[in-house]
Amino acid sequence: MGDAAAGKASFLEMVRYADAHDLSLMMLGVLGSFGDGMMQPLLMLVLGDIINSYGAAGSAGSAFSSSAVDKFALRLLYLAVAVGACSFLEGVCWTRTAERQASRMRRLYLEAVLRQEVHFFDAAPSSQSTTFGIITTISDDADTIQDFLSEKLPMVLANVTLFFGAMSVCFVFAWRLALAGLPLTFLFFVPSVVLGKRMVAAAGESRAASIMAALPNLRYFVDASAAAARMRGVIEERTPLKEAGKKGATKDVVRGQIVFKDVHFMYPSRPDTRVLNGVNLTMSEGATIGLVGGSGSGKSTVIALLQRFYRPDSGEILLDGDDIGSLNAEWLRSKIGLVSQEPVLFATSIRENILFGNETASPEQIIDAAKMANAHEFITKLPNGYDTHVGQFGTQMSGGQKQRIAIARALIRDPKILLLDEATSALDSESERTVQDALDRASVGRTTVIVAHRLSTLRKADTIAVLDQGRVVEFGTHDELVAMDGGEGGVYAKMVHLQSSSVTRADGPRVAEEEEEKFHSVEIASPGGELRPSPVPSFRSVEPTVEFSKLAVPVAHAAHPQKSLHLRLLKMNRPEWKQALLGCAGAIIFGAVLPLYSYSMGSLPAVYFLTDHDLIRAKTRAYSLIFLAIAIVCIAANIVEHYNFAVMGERLTERVRDQMLAKILSFEVGWFDEDENSSAAVCARLATQATKVRSLVGDRMCLLVQAGATASLGFALALYVSWRLAAVMMALQPLVIASFYFKKVLMTAGSRKAKKAQVQGSQLASEAVVNHRTITAFSSQRRMLQLYEAAQVGPRKDTMTQSWFSGFCLCLCQFNATASTALALWYGGKLMASRQINTTQLFQVFFILMSMGRVIADAGSLTSDLAQGGDAVQSILDTLDREPAIKSGTGDGASESDDDKEKLQKGIKGAIEFRDVHFSYPTRPEVTVLAGLSLEIGAGKTVALVGPSGSGKSTVIGLIERFYDVRSGSILIDGRDIRGYGLTHLRSHVALGVRSAAALANAHEFISGRESGYDTQIGERGAQLSGGQRQRIALARAVLKNARILLLDEATSALDTVSERLVQDAVDRMLQGTRTCVVVAHRLSTVQNSDMIAVVKDGRVAERGTHRDLVALGRAGMYYNLVKLQHGASPCHSPMRALSN
Repeated sequence: MGDAAAGKASFLEMVRYADAHDLSLMMLGVLGSFGDGMMQPLLMLVLGDIINSYGAAGSAGSAFSSSAVDKFALRLLYLAVAVGACSFLEGVCWTRTAERQASRMRRLYLEAVLRQEVHFFDAAPSSQSTTFGIITTISDDADTIQDFLSEKLPMVLANVTLFFGAMSVCFVFAWRLALAGLPLTFLFFVPSVVLGKRMVAAAGESRAASIMAALPNLRYFVDASAAAARMRGVIEERTPLKEAGKKGATKDVVRGQIVFKDVHFMYPSRPDTRVLNGVNLTMSEGATIGLVGGSGSGKSTVIALLQRFYRPDSGEILLDGDDIGSLNAEWLRSKIGLVSQEPVLFATSIRENILFGNETASPEQIIDAAKMANAHEFITKLPNGYDTHVGQFGTQMSGGQKQRIAIARALIRDPKILLLDEATSALDSESERTVQDALDRASVGRTTVIVAHRLSTLRKADTIAVLDQGRVVEFGTHDELVAMDGGEGGVYAKMVHLQSSSVTRADGPRVAEEEEEKFHSVEIASPGGELRPSPVPSFRSVEPTVEFSKLAVPVAHAAHPQKSLHLRLLKMNRPEWKQALLGCAGAIIFGAVLPLYSYSMGSLPAVYFLTDHDLIRAKTRAYSLIFLAIAIVCIAANIVEHYNFAVMGERLTERVRDQMLAKILSFEVGWFDEDENSSAAVCARLATQATKVRSLVGDRMCLLVQAGATASLGFALALYVSWRLAAVMMALQPLVIASFYFKKVLMTAGSRKAKKAQVQGSQLASEAVVNHRTITAFSSQRRMLQLYEAAQVGPRKDTMTQSWFSGFCLCLCQFNATASTALALWYGGKLMASRQINTTQLFQVFFILMSMGRVIADAGSLTSDLAQGGDAVQSILDTLDREPAIKSGTGDGASESDDDKEKLQKGIKGAIEFRDVHFSYPTRPEVTVLAGLSLEIGAGKTVALVGPSGSGKSTVIGLIERFYDVRSGSILIDGRDIRGYGLTHLRSHVALGVRSAAALANAHEFISGRESGYDTQIGERGAQLSGGQRQRIALARAVLKNARILLLDEATSALDTVSERLVQDAVDRMLQGTRTCVVVAHRLSTVQNSDMIAVVKDGRVAERGTHRDLVALGRAGMYYNLVKLQHGASPCHSPMRALSN
């Protein structure tokens, strides 16, 4: 993903995407940087005249003219004004263009990622294709480029101008001396250039920072240029999908006939596994065709090929006689509506999510689509209706609610071809019937392809194709397939028998078919206990919806004092105390060298005004040796100083990341519901904040110790030489310090706003990458980019204001520095005129305090880094100091008697009891989910929780796992309040098989059939496995835990008929014994053998009993009607006959 380009890193990579406005800003910025850089050469010219004038007067012993002092001071004042103006231009232009270019590169990079082929995310190395890698590039790499362009590049240009300006002055006034000194300048360039190239080519960007901590300016350039090369490698990559969007034919009329001709296909990431092996299939215009078969048989692959996610290895796929490979990809997908097995929503409102299907749809069309998908009713009952935010990845909606919104999104575009990949798998019986009827109506006049495991959803299909090992083995109508082989039936008939046999297990009196009865809220279960009325009024229960502005347990953001922050950092670095001592020793030595060097430099001018040439040669030789010794000491001190501080910084970075990750993993589930704690935000935090902290330890500590040593010795020497001049120059230092402090305050505020923008952008980028298939299917790249652009509007306005302040601060800093020089030399000239000091004393004090000013200027140049580092430390400490609302460890402070301790040592038996439990999700306290729920679940019993989607079934599972704590009431395990158990102890006895991944047996065969067996890489989020395969692996993981309490939340929902039967038998065998099992399921056939089935309405138990007991209640019973809705017949009628009708 651009790594190859990293070796060609250059400055041009960073400004490649500048437009005309940016070029104008950069030209003005370059002029400003040139003016800023010329300050020193021009200052040296004036200073040379001053030295000549003052030195000549001092050596001759003549009176010094005050008018000459005023003339030189006025020149310096003019220079200060000019430098201030250039610095203002420099600050404004570079800050503005840096933000514009970095923002543009972020957008282009995201657009390029979204234009990638689907197999790019399947096959690329994890370091490149994962969400974390994309977020790091968009946030960290773009920030690196922006930081370099806004601050480091102007500094480089100013320094380059300073170098060439100074060399020009030298050659004009003393070309022989300049020519003699020129070779020495290569000592500054050669090591940096050679080592920089090696860093990029060999070590890579990750090791470059640690290797080059001693050369920060080179490090910034190398990091920024390498980051730009990485981004460009993706932005300018010519992908087939990108080209397909620009070319290809379109058709005026689409009838919808689809033909597969001898199609063979293997996934690019798994070239050893053939998925389709000569598929021949004809889908007639306007017909409905069902695709059935075992998990991994190729059903979803057919759907993917129809959308041109991949190209077949051989064979053809025709639409109305034209190969879809010759058609425009975006146009083709605009004619297709998709509802996938795993519903995908984006972090925006319900309205905006539906509009992903048709951006131009009217509000009336949105409502009509929602009604067709049976979503309108639950949407209107939400506090904000269609404007309700669904959260990142739709986490604020239940599975069924997400699926219905996804169906509405597909229907609103009025597609010619409708693809339904397990479109109703997440719905309860009532919703499935209603949505299925809506889909049946929507299928009229459209070619509809249905992938389903529930064969009842295919009763009305015109034709059914049975796939096995990548081939179509049977093809025909339902009746034809059941009647194959003289009534014996083939593969399809066996699947029907397997799926329906479990429904006929229960005995009970025959009940006449009744009219359908509607229910609006059902949920959970338990054996034992009388049905007790609840004093709480009834309500429509929904799954949790998170509003990020309302927080149950907000992160503490109490500001730590700056002193406290750095003390905490030092304590975290305590194991590196030896490196700290050596680093400080090096910094003290280097800091002390500067005043001594300046003192010697101040003494040198007087030597050249001596009249004895032999004495001049002797003294200059002595000073040369002094400077050589100082240079050697500086080299040694710098090596010791920067190496040891770099080691401290790297180890601190690793330690901070480890501690942050450990702390984050200890937080309660509710913490992750917050917008600022989304997966994208946490990834960005771990990627960037720890790195910024390193600069505080390396740069700040190094600079503070060094500046302290310089200031202490410098002030002492200056006061000793001439206390009058030293006092005046010292009085001017606060002006420079105040300027840089003011700049730091502004940069701190700016970095906070930039960080907020980065979090929002990272979240959108994260969703865009994870949900790449959905975005591609709906051709929603432009819409996602529009959302991304909208999120950047506010921060851009803030950056515009910040650029003006940046220019003003830089102007103030540079003006104060030059003006203070003018004042110091003016006052020193006055003291010379009055014979209170001599020339040597003037220049000694001047050079000493000027070197101190340079240290302060160096500190000022790091203000933005320190500001961002300070914010990072604040955020890190907030995370590390936050106490989880639900603590792990041994109980939450509850006293433990000897009996309690003895029970804990013996383990958990598994008896569960809910006592009058009331619960609302912390982020939505106004919506009650459980209202006085009272249940008893005996140890070793299997209890089924049934009810419609969104009624709260998964809420009970979450409470048993103690993802949340109840609002009132209590949950007991073995008679002990669940809050009395330590989380580690509790969860070690609870295994969870979740719907999004899950199943137990029947996994070994398909795993061992792969080339790498159990070592097979499954890709990010299991993308290289089918839904059923992911479920089986996850349930096997839960079973391997051998827990006393097993929670199954739709554990077999994504399995085909054969796999479900085998898995269900395995689960039944596993439950024989002492395990307590709580099952949440929409397929009632999977819970009929439960010891107890409970139906919950309005957060309270409405019915409980065995399958036979509840069916015996007849039409007056809720469970009876749920079974009837699911099977389309009396619960006692044969579902086989129902399917055959």
